[in-house]
Amino acid sequence: MKCPKCAQTDSRVIDSRTIQEDKVIRRRRACDACGFRFTTFERVEGISLVVVKKDGLREPYIRSKLEEGIWRACSKRPVSVASINDMMNTLEESWMRTGEIASKTIGEDVMNALHALDDIAYIRFASVYRRFQDVDEFQREVLELFEKKKRGER
Repeated sequence: MKCPKCAQTDSRVIDSRTIQEDKVIRRRRACDACGFRFTTFERVEGISLVVVKKDGLREPYIRSKLEEGIWRACSKRPVSVASINDMMNTLEESWMRTGEIASKTIGEDVMNALHALDDIAYIRFASVYRRFQDVDEFQREVLELFEKKKRGER
């Protein structure tokens, strides 16, 4: 494993444990060259998932692409790394069963999950996903969120 600090390839495993219901192995490593310690994660590569875009084009699902958008929505919010990873893993498990999924479904599922996690992150993601064109659309979404909170919905 390449050291992120000095780029040497010799490292040793200090600690290894399973996480996320035994689906991921977390390994603490130490670089033999510089002594830098770092963490790696190993997970089983699942069934490949194909995303069907609005225009009908198909492309492979790339977790990091979606994760980047979610992190952008959650920036400077009290949302933990673990909660985002759990959310992503739960969503991916449900999507992997189908083998092919519409991008619209992915967007809606992420918005629902973010809604349960953090309201501000939900609004941020929704504003990009739904491509709000003006303040009125943004305001409608926020008012709808307030109404749901009044009714005790999440």
